Amino acid sequence: MEQLSVGWRTLVLDRDADADVRDLPGVAVRWADSRFAFWNCVTLTDPDTGAAQLEQRLSQAAEIMRTKKHPGFLWVFEDLIADGARGSLSAAAEQAGLAHAFPGTGMAGDLLPLPEPGHPDLTFVRVSTDEQLQAYADINSRAYGFPLEDGRDGLVGSALWKNGVYAYLGLRDGVPVTCAATVEAQGRLFVVLVATDPAWERHGYGEAVTRKALYEGGRATGLTRATLHATEAGAPVYPRIGFQPNSPIHFFSLKE
Repeated sequence: MEQLSVGWRTLVLDRDADADVRDLPGVAVRWADSRFAFWNCVTLTDPDTGAAQLEQRLSQAAEIMRTKKHPGFLWVFEDLIADGARGSLSAAAEQAGLAHAFPGTGMAGDLLPLPEPGHPDLTFVRVSTDEQLQAYADINSRAYGFPLEDGRDGLVGSALWKNGVYAYLGLRDGVPVTCAATVEAQGRLFVVLVATDPAWERHGYGEAVTRKALYEGGRATGLTRATLHATEAGAPVYPRIGFQPNSPIHFFSLKE
C-alpha cells in the first residue's frame, strides 16, 4: 500500500501537476482525472480496519470518486482489514455503491541483481521518444481493454517516462509487442504497467521484458528489493522472477 501511495504520487503528478493528491485519515487519493483509469486511484490506508470503520472508509472513497470527471479504481489491500471484518467487504462495498472490478495480488522480493535478461524473439529498447511512449501506451490499452486514446492520455508527452522511469519495450521483428517499467519508490524498485499485446501472449514476453526493466533499474539505482501489484492474469509470472505474494488486492469501481 505504501508503495502504491508513494509511486502513484509521482506518476499522477507527472500527468497533472494539479492532480488530487491527498492523504486523508485512512484514505489516500492519487487522482489525475485522466482518461487512463489506472492514474485515478483511491486506496484505504488504515491497518487492522474493523467492520464499522471499513463501511465508513468505503463510503468516503466512493464519495470522492463520484466527484471526478473520469472513472478510476479503489484499491483495497485485504491484509489491512481485520480478520473478523474481511468477510463483510463485499457487502460493505455494495452498500457504498461500488462494484468489484477485478482481483490482484501484492508481491515483493529481495531479488536484485538479476542476470542480464534476453529472449530469442525479442530485442529491448528503452522508451525515449513520444513514438515509443505511444507504443507503450497502446500495448497497455490492448492488454487491459481500454480505448487507445485513453492509454495515450495517460502517457504520451510525459518527460518522466522518457527519463525518470526505466520503461522498456520488447520488439519482435521491430514491432513493439510487450512492455514493462520500473520506478524508484521509497528505496524499492516498483514495477508498473507490464503488458503484452494479446496477439502475442503466452510466449514468455512479459516475463522477459519485466526482467529487463528490473535489471536496468537495479543497475542504475543499486536497489535490491522490488515490489509490484499483479493482476490475476499476470500473477503466475512473477514468482518465476523471485517475487513472493503478500496481500490480495480488490479493485472496485463505481456502479454504473
